[in-house]
Amino acid sequence: MVLFFTLVSSILVYFVYRANRNTYEAVLNRVTVNVRQNDQDVIRILHLSDLHLENLSISPDYLYNKLKDEHIDLIALTGDFLDRKKSIPKLVPYLNVFQQLNPAYGIYTVFGNHDYVLRGQHFQTLKKTLEQHGCILLQNETRTIFVDGKTVNIIGIDDFSTKRSDLQKAYANVKDGLNLVLTHDPNIVLHMHDYHFDYLLSGHFHGGQIHWPKPYHLVKMGKLVRMNMIKGYHEIDGKPFYISEGLGQTGVNIRVGTKPEITIHTLSLMPLKQAKQHVS
Repeated sequence: MVLFFTLVSSILVYFVYRANRNTYEAVLNRVTVNVRQNDQDVIRILHLSDLHLENLSISPDYLYNKLKDEHIDLIALTGDFLDRKKSIPKLVPYLNVFQQLNPAYGIYTVFGNHDYVLRGQHFQTLKKTLEQHGCILLQNETRTIFVDGKTVNIIGIDDFSTKRSDLQKAYANVKDGLNLVLTHDPNIVLHMHDYHFDYLLSGHFHGGQIHWPKPYHLVKMGKLVRMNMIKGYHEIDGKPFYISEGLGQTGVNIRVGTKPEITIHTLSLMPLKQAKQHVS
């Protein structure tokens, strides 16, 4: 009996060790959407989500070395930076890296459910820290930029899971052009039949974090999970969206069947309603 428990304990320790090691190596995924062969009329977006600084194994130096040779037009951060006030200073070195990557059109940010665990002055400190390091915060609002003469609406929809999303407000100042939506919880796409987007970036699910044999624990996190849409590229009503597996973890610092994700999206500047759909 003692031998049996020793064996089981050893297996469990090894399992936890390997699951923890999975959090130290990020996968760099590349996605192209609506891009025709040899098309140079594109915007390149670095997408990061769910840093969860309380359980993050990827260092700022690791990120910089992974991305320093990439051409990045825009950085999109889709929420869940942290949920404890003491973690706010830890965010600064990562924000410095994002600035060093020198995105031509800026760094755009939305908040996730964990960010809203902070209250009052602590949440304001988080906002101020982001803004002081070049982030443009979008809470149900739109910023319009012009890329090679093309209009790009960056639409930030606030967190759906905490009932902060306001689609009408977010779309109030949208101009005729390409609609890029940033949001944390991808379940919002099921409520956007009347709101056009050419591409939507999100996170929230961590790819399941423990995705073995299936991420049954995600069922409570919305209808998309039951539709088996928890990571990667998907479409709703012919409109494309992407769910990042995130960079950090929650609860315990382990991953099974998934790894931290860094994603570079190459998106045609031609709006979806004018483009022939192509994904690679």
